[in-house]
Amino acid sequence: MFGFQVTSHEKSPQLVEIPLPEPKPGEIRVKIAACGLNFADLLMQKGTYQDTPALPFVPGMEVAGVVDALGDGVSGLPRGARVAVFGGHGGLAEYGCFPADRAVLLPDAMSYAEAAAFQIAYGTSHVALAHRAGLRPGETLLVLGAAGGVGLTAVEIGKLMGARVIACARGADKLEIARKMGADHLIDTDTSDLREEVKALGGADVVYDPVGGDLFKAAFRACNPEARILPIGFASGDVPKIPANHLLVKNISVLGVYWGGYLAFRPAVVTDSLAELLRWYEEGKLHPHVSHCLPLSQVTEGMELLRSRRSTGKVVIEIG
Repeated sequence: MFGFQVTSHEKSPQLVEIPLPEPKPGEIRVKIAACGLNFADLLMQKGTYQDTPALPFVPGMEVAGVVDALGDGVSGLPRGARVAVFGGHGGLAEYGCFPADRAVLLPDAMSYAEAAAFQIAYGTSHVALAHRAGLRPGETLLVLGAAGGVGLTAVEIGKLMGARVIACARGADKLEIARKMGADHLIDTDTSDLREEVKALGGADVVYDPVGGDLFKAAFRACNPEARILPIGFASGDVPKIPANHLLVKNISVLGVYWGGYLAFRPAVVTDSLAELLRWYEEGKLHPHVSHCLPLSQVTEGMELLRSRRSTGKVVIEIG
């Protein structure tokens, strides 16, 4: 079989022939139909992600496909079942073996491309807004990077939870996508003063930030008293320093969010969240946005779309 393999953090990954894996006890083997790309895949290739596996490895954190084989002790997932799995890595290949307890059965109406784009983006936003921030109806949610993979789902879920949503992105085209997902107010970060625009709209009660850098600093200064700030990631490459004295004066809370981390110490947070998100999808309340679907031979092009921020929503690699 073929897979996109990282053999060195200093060299570009390559599409190579690799052995067909066999499932270990507690694992399933999936014939992979689609794999969602994430910014963390870029970090993993450089060896800077917190969960980078040992070399050599196949990146690709989330997949959708068909159960092909079962390891010892696996029940409840028959061969042929349509599933999505967050495996952490191993998704950019024709087959992969993953823990069975991380697999979720797909709704009949959900395509493999949608399923591969679903878990991390929607899961991160739902856990952040519902579990960590306790977003309440009527509050103002400020979403930075609002047209990206996680940002766009934060706009959609925030609106569904009853918030007034301010979406920030670069350029009219990206802002239009955020508007279609439910944003009430739009701020072009290329041309506007984020702090002044948000303050003019009454300030932010919750800030969802996958960007970091100067945008974090501007959003921080536009927060209302008792606001909650959610650092999701640092796509800008700049991890901001937080002035603790300002937290004190305005009674602001900063709440870190690492969705995958819950699988290690409190997995029910993830499984309960995904169950609710899939219900919302089946009820027609969620509409995954995939801007690019590419074949396995074009993984490098897909990664460059993320790196250059030319994609919106998710980039998906279609494999089978």
